[in-house]
Amino acid sequence: MARTVLALDLGTGGVKSALYDATGACLAERVQNYRTYFPAPGLHEQNLGEWWDAVSASIRALLDAEGVDRAAVGAISISGHSLGCIPLDADDRPLMQRVPIWSDARAGAEAEDFFRRFDYERWYGLTGNGFPAGLYPLFKILWLKANHPGIFARTRSIAGSKDFINLRLCGIHATDPSYASGSGAYDLHARAFSDEILNAAGVDRALFPEIVPSTAILGTVLPEIAAELGLPGDVVVVAGGVDNSCMALGARTFSEGDFYGSMGSSSWLTVSSAKPVLDSRVRPFAFAHVVPGQVISATSIFSSGTSLAFVKEMLMAEDGYEALFEQAASAPFGANGLLFVPTLGGGTSLEGGPEVRGAFVGLDLRHGKADMLRATIEGIALGLRVALDELRRLTDINPAMTIVGGGARSALMRQAMADLLDCAIVKTSIDQQSASLGAAALAMVATGNWADMQPLLGLHRIEQRHEPDPETADRAARMLAAYRAAAEAQRTLAPLLANLRA
Repeated sequence: MARTVLALDLGTGGVKSALYDATGACLAERVQNYRTYFPAPGLHEQNLGEWWDAVSASIRALLDAEGVDRAAVGAISISGHSLGCIPLDADDRPLMQRVPIWSDARAGAEAEDFFRRFDYERWYGLTGNGFPAGLYPLFKILWLKANHPGIFARTRSIAGSKDFINLRLCGIHATDPSYASGSGAYDLHARAFSDEILNAAGVDRALFPEIVPSTAILGTVLPEIAAELGLPGDVVVVAGGVDNSCMALGARTFSEGDFYGSMGSSSWLTVSSAKPVLDSRVRPFAFAHVVPGQVISATSIFSSGTSLAFVKEMLMAEDGYEALFEQAASAPFGANGLLFVPTLGGGTSLEGGPEVRGAFVGLDLRHGKADMLRATIEGIALGLRVALDELRRLTDINPAMTIVGGGARSALMRQAMADLLDCAIVKTSIDQQSASLGAAALAMVATGNWADMQPLLGLHRIEQRHEPDPETADRAARMLAAYRAAAEAQRTLAPLLANLRA
């Protein structure tokens, strides 16, 4: 009998875990949250112990779910948020308990110094790393060296998020091409770490783990971990992949020209192709796909779900998201002239970089809570429209977009995106599970349950399709023009506001 697969999506806000049978059907799922800490402007940290507590609690909860046969579990596969930088000592023990996550911008000065001696355009062309450079682990390593030389002297390797959990599970430290390609030192064309970049940075290649295929089996779960979690002793650990590549796979984006949109803490619009989609002005980011021979390229906004969560906490902390969307729907399209720029946690290179901040624009005494909530939703959609227009300029895009992630659950959000992105929005039966499903698919192939990724296509059932409303088209165009001006104003204000925070 084919064994089941535990798939974990280690995301920015928590771990989404699911148990899948050999057909790809989800048998049980669980969400376990953890915190992000913001000790200073630009510093975004998470606690390694809280990661492990969330992973272990979610696995135990899945195994205890009604109807689950824990003895049937055969593999674990993880999707992990990108750009992690966890220093490990010679015994693979972490040297810091709270570590910078993907959105942490502490290494800006180190990146600037590097590009005084290495051409930025060449670095971007080699790596496809289109986020602000200081976010990448290569420069976080240089920050560690400059600011914590004692810790750096004891550091023997650097782990990413899912690779650290894999290490805890099976005792093997390795990575895969998709995660390695977000290191700041990976040549996306040669599919290997770049000696040219590493030598210029003065960083030893030995700090980075061996690269294995995303479907590689690293080993079996350690006996003491299996006992702690209640797992069979022969469960294997699969290498897995970076979250955006696993999500692309789970969202049926793994062949030439496939396209999807993800709505989570951050949001991105992603196309799969054999070659990366790069542009020196827009800086799309590109990652090696978990599917060999493919690259995913994307434009994005950094603070979508996080901005919505912030506004919710400020305006209606005691209520859930269903109540938020219900109240937002009571305001008209266009939120009575109120605009929201959703860069509360900083922006992409296109949005203005880590220093840019968000704003409500056009706020006056007539606006109420519903207008502010609606403007927040529409501002996220408008930010994505700017990103989508650039992607449309660079490559062919399907006129219909599959949407996944937490934002996919709201009909109001989906219709706002259809109206403001000017494309059809398709919701399938796979929304928040796309990253975990992608991780599960890697395990299915690794363990021989599947010959390839094609079974994924049959798991998507179209549930709703939203078309742009012709009656809102004129207002949507005016909103977009105003949004572009407001976002540019925030970009202009960024250095002045940074001086106020200093």
